[in-house]
Amino acid sequence: MSQSATPTIRCFPSAPLPVEASFDGPQLTSDGGLVWLAEADAALGLCAALAAQIPDWRTGPVQHSLETLVRQRVFQLACGYEDQNDATTLRHDPLLKLACGRLPTEEPLASQPTLSRLENAVDARTCYRLALALVQLYLQERGRAGRPGRIVLDFDGTDDPAHGQQEGIAYHGFYEQYMYHPLLVFDGDTGQPLMTLLRPGTAHAGRGSLAILRRLVRLLRRAWPGVEIELRADSGFALPAIYDYCEEQHITYTIALGSNSRLEALAAPLLAEAKERRAATGEKVRLVAEGRYAAGSWETQRRVVYKAEALAKGPNTRFVVTTRQDAPDAVYEWYIQRGDRPESCIKDLKGGCFADRLSDHTFWANQFRLLLSAAAYWLLDTIRRWLSRPHLPRMQLDTLRLRLLKIGGWVRQRLDSIRLHLASSHPGEPLWQLLASRPNRQ
Repeated sequence: MSQSATPTIRCFPSAPLPVEASFDGPQLTSDGGLVWLAEADAALGLCAALAAQIPDWRTGPVQHSLETLVRQRVFQLACGYEDQNDATTLRHDPLLKLACGRLPTEEPLASQPTLSRLENAVDARTCYRLALALVQLYLQERGRAGRPGRIVLDFDGTDDPAHGQQEGIAYHGFYEQYMYHPLLVFDGDTGQPLMTLLRPGTAHAGRGSLAILRRLVRLLRRAWPGVEIELRADSGFALPAIYDYCEEQHITYTIALGSNSRLEALAAPLLAEAKERRAATGEKVRLVAEGRYAAGSWETQRRVVYKAEALAKGPNTRFVVTTRQDAPDAVYEWYIQRGDRPESCIKDLKGGCFADRLSDHTFWANQFRLLLSAAAYWLLDTIRRWLSRPHLPRMQLDTLRLRLLKIGGWVRQRLDSIRLHLASSHPGEPLWQLLASRPNRQ
């Protein structure tokens, strides 16, 4: 990066010798792990697939292809730069340029205004095509090991706080904040994302869920005819139309129910038993049973599994409606696994990929940002899968970024190669060795 002379910063006055710093290093990068993001993108064909769905709003000669723009924006998110303004300086990073298809000595990448124009050029139709492209990516990757025998769809909503005048935000009474209310769908077995749909802040948790479920089921069965599909969701998706559709399509479901007086009466004998046992033992008691129940809006009774707990802080009951055939305890254990898979995936999407930084003014630009965050999730999660080893714990995506990507390096462009010199003291070297030696690497 060519610059005028940068000022010297005096720091660490108690060091054995005076320490001075300046931002003038030749061909340095702060993100040595960008090479693995580029490798993951090449393996998935991700950014190329997304760019193919975006109509070019520019006329005449262009300096940056759509694919380069998408790749630059997604790589920045994956590296932890959620603010689009960061492109002002990152566009000169030699390794980011290389990952986006340019040599370190070639022209800089796109500026922040260009990336902003990209986001605001996307409309509802383009967002729809981009969402379908991500579903096709899921089908491609889920099928790599062969036809799956079962697909678990975990539906969930999440709060996406807003701090400006974004189109579509509203005050949500339950979350007590101004926000968007995205609908998210993950594969309950693999954690791979299928759908990230932006919704207005006051949208009901189940809004749009039946339409999304219908479309996903069609795509899944088109790819794998006869595949078993199972739905798991919290009480926001406890809608008669969902039950009816699942039963009509032979989709197994387990969905939480909000408590009411009739359900509490159903669980009362079990709760009384739990309280008696706790009084006798002084220990926490959890009992699970089942019954038949029909809400006023249901046309038929359905199986309801309910839990009754006697705790030190008081009684606790929970209810799920299900078509699973397992014993009540197994059904309830299956339901609470939501906390291990989809909720951790949402945490990764928001905390690791900045899906909660939707600060564009227009609604569809923010939907585009949400889709870009899902794309960053795909890249980081793919690398996490490559690192799957019995002795290596599964990392959160922000931890993965810190340990693998955030490593300073000197990028040397030679006549016949590019050499990346990394810090010899960096603790992430074993991860690099694992990635380089993984089976079936192209």
